[in-house]
Parts: sequence; structure tokens; C-alpha cells
Amino acid sequence: GGYRSSFNNESSGGGGSAETKYSITAKGTLITVTVGGGGNGSTASPSRGANGSDSSISGSGLTTITSTGGGGGGGTAGGPFSSGAGGGSGGGAGGQQNSRINSGGPGTANQGFAGGLDAITPGYGAGGGGGAGAVGADGNPSSPSPPGSAGAGGTGVASTITGSSVTRGGGGGGAETNFYAAARGLGGAGGGGNGAASPAGDGGNGTANTGGGAGGGGAAQISNGGNGGKGVVILRIPTSAYTGTTTGSPTVTTSGTDTILQFNDSGSYTT
Repeated sequence: GGYRSSFNNESSGGGGSAETKYSITAKGTLITVTVGGGGNGSTASPSRGANGSDSSISGSGLTTITSTGGGGGGGTAGGPFSSGAGGGSGGGAGGQQNSRINSGGPGTANQGFAGGLDAITPGYGAGGGGGAGAVGADGNPSSPSPPGSAGAGGTGVASTITGSSVTRGGGGGGAETNFYAAARGLGGAGGGGNGAASPAGDGGNGTANTGGGAGGGGAAQISNGGNGGKGVVILRIPTSAYTGTTTGSPTVTTSGTDTILQFNDSGSYTT
């Protein structure tokens, strides 16, 4: 899904710069945090996976900050749902036997990158999902040859907002969609799931609370795409101003002179 940051001049997703910090001075301001869920994978390979839902921060006097849910990956066998869907980061293209006709879904500006294309015959491997830090790789028809390989997911973006460097927002790997023993696409760093290793295999899930994309399922009708990883919202507050009034049971830690609230589920903080 989409990745946005205003901490320590660290980049947002999609090649965007760090965003402007909010300064909240009013006591008693309720900040509502919504943590979006990952999209469910397709349970039948011709159909597209579902988009993830948005994460957001909102409150009185704040312009709502929204990170857009990731785009679903395209299905196989052609048709209207074989291209990846747009989202915070775009879904990868499904494989197509005859020509490169399926596109990766577009990402959202300053949040994430586009998904990769499918491969040209004879490989017709699926494209990788876009990541916060890089586009998803295209399916490759010639490595190995035959029959080619699926595209890897795009990498995520690292942040030290919690006190140590953590990478989030990796794209899911594409599945090899023909019936040869060929290479799957690996998930991007930052929680991306791996693509299926066989036509009848299921894709790997994205890692929870990273916004990581899921791996694609194989071409067989019994295969399933993985499920995307749910999002996370992190607030960093000067400890001298921290009130301790929260809902939703965020993880509370400290780093230097700051208190960090990591919301793995929706909740709130009152200043």
C-alpha cells in the first residue's frame, strides 16, 4: 500500500520527499487513527485480487492524512481483470500466453510505485507488485529460457521512526503462470510475499503491519493469491508532551526524548 512519512527527513513512498510535520499545540485534541487491511487474494486465478483499504490520521484542525491501500494483482488467462489495479502501490500484471498485453497498476504519487508487466511468450510470467521504494519487476521471458520467470516485487522504504531501521511497503512477487518448472518472483524487501513456486501453488501473504503486498497464485484453478499485509500508523511525540490517553492498545516505546505509538490496529490518541 501507500507509504507516507514526515519523520527526520526520511522519504515517503513513490520517490516522494518527507512531508511537512504537523504541530498540534491544543490540549484535548482527539487524533483518530485508522489502520487499513490488506486486500484478499484471488481464489480463482482468472480474477483480480482485491485492493487493500486505506490507512489514515484525522482530527480536529488536521487535514486528514491518507495512505492509499495497495492495488490488487491481475489474474491469468487474459480478459478484463488481467492487468493490475491501481493503488497506493500498483498491483502486478497477470500472465498472458500470447503477447504482452497486461499492464501493472499505477501507484499513487508520493506514496508508491507501479506494478510490473507480464512477460512475452514463451515465459508469460506475471509482473511483480509495486513497492513503496521501487516499481515491480516485469515478467522475464528469457531467464531461464525456456520458460522465463515472474517479476519480483518492488522494494519498500526504510524508516527509523521507532528508533531502529525498519523497511515497510514491499511489493508482492509474481507467480510463474505457465506449466513449466520455472522461477517465481520473490517479494520485495519490506514485507512482500513470494509468488507461487508452481502452477498449483498459492502465493505468500504480505507481512502484517508492514503494508507489504501478497505474492501471486499459480495459473491452476485450484491456486490462490496471497493476502496483503495490513497497514500500520506510527506517531512520534515529545515525551514532555505525551498524555498517555489512547485507545486501540498501541505499542508504546521511547527513543531519546520522544514517545512512539505504533498502531497495529485502529485507535486514537488525545493530546
